[in-house]
Amino acid sequence: MQKNKSHFEDALKRIEMANRYLNLPTAIYKRLCIPRRSLIVSLPVLMDDGSVKLFNGYRVQYDNTRGPTKGGIRYHPNITLDEITTLAALMTWKCAVVNIPFGGAKGGVDCDTTKMSKDEIKRLTRRYTHEIAIIIGPDMDILAPDMYTNEQTMAWIMDTYSMMKGYSIPGVVTGKPICIGGSRGRETATSFGLIAIIMEVLKHLEFPLEGSRTSIIGFGEVGSIAASLLYEKGSRIIALADSRSAIYNPKGLDIAAVRRYKAETGILSGFKPAEDITLDELLGLEVDILLPAAAAGQINSENVHLVKTKVLAEGANAPTTLAADEVLNEKGVFIIPDILANAGGVIASYFEWVQDLQGFFWEEDEIKRRLKGIISRAFYDVLSISEKNKLDTRTAAYVLGVGRVAMACKVRGLYP
Repeated sequence: MQKNKSHFEDALKRIEMANRYLNLPTAIYKRLCIPRRSLIVSLPVLMDDGSVKLFNGYRVQYDNTRGPTKGGIRYHPNITLDEITTLAALMTWKCAVVNIPFGGAKGGVDCDTTKMSKDEIKRLTRRYTHEIAIIIGPDMDILAPDMYTNEQTMAWIMDTYSMMKGYSIPGVVTGKPICIGGSRGRETATSFGLIAIIMEVLKHLEFPLEGSRTSIIGFGEVGSIAASLLYEKGSRIIALADSRSAIYNPKGLDIAAVRRYKAETGILSGFKPAEDITLDELLGLEVDILLPAAAAGQINSENVHLVKTKVLAEGANAPTTLAADEVLNEKGVFIIPDILANAGGVIASYFEWVQDLQGFFWEEDEIKRRLKGIISRAFYDVLSISEKNKLDTRTAAYVLGVGRVAMACKVRGLYP
């Protein structure tokens, strides 16, 4: 990916491409190109050594026309407002594509949690929650885990917000521990939804999952669980990559053994029986399914020519740049775009929010059944638009998502 290039530029171009088919009224189109609210906060945090360190925090609520905004919180030293805005926009279209009553949001703090103690992270989280409390809540904006945040982070946010209000409010966050209102099936939901979509795509392409060859970029929560699920269903996982290394075995990797090795060593490199390869070498492998589940812009103009896959299933947010999309479409790759492919997580978050509001909790089997039904229906909605208008699948997904938000804008009108 080009350095210093705005992520949001690609996001706006994708909206523009969708609008060529939607032909939205100018006023609505312009509204959808600008976030509704962006909040930047300064976070003074007491560190363990007695010093006070300042961090920058962000929360962007892109659009709330279809319901309260929803989106994760990430902790990372390189976070920018541009990145958070882009991810908030993606969440807006994602919620609309799967037709759940949320708008999109995203938040984050520019910190390196790998160099912070648990107490420092807790104090940071509580201060961040206090600063953004004026714009969050179960009826306004619901937070969730993302990069370097987890269910413990959500528990601290929920507790801080509840203490400020004077009573317990579990619905302000999703992805929290079950003991304080979390939902069953939430941890595996993104990967479960991803595999459900892949199976529908392969059914459409009349290609069996069993015996297929798969490469996965990213071996975190989404990538590792997806690898296990695909392995259990008979796909041969021939290559895996994490942030530091990649491994390859043409006969297939034993995913349970790889997960144990990664847990013990912290890396993939050195796993046997497998050979260490580079990321470019992984991209160049001839596979049936390539699953990017790591950073944004992982597949870009500089390496897209290496890609040899039938299906690209985007487990990560924005892993493919606009320029790379054009090349992949020319190659005939079937792209499962991020705003559809990884929507299982926000669908499960929706279920958790509903359960919190009702005070009535579901069994995991029911959650999986409902999730599979919603995400499968969304795939066929996208496929129908793609085939009817002769559009690539990403543009079709944007036509569906942007179109639904635009329709909500139209029927609600302007206030005052």
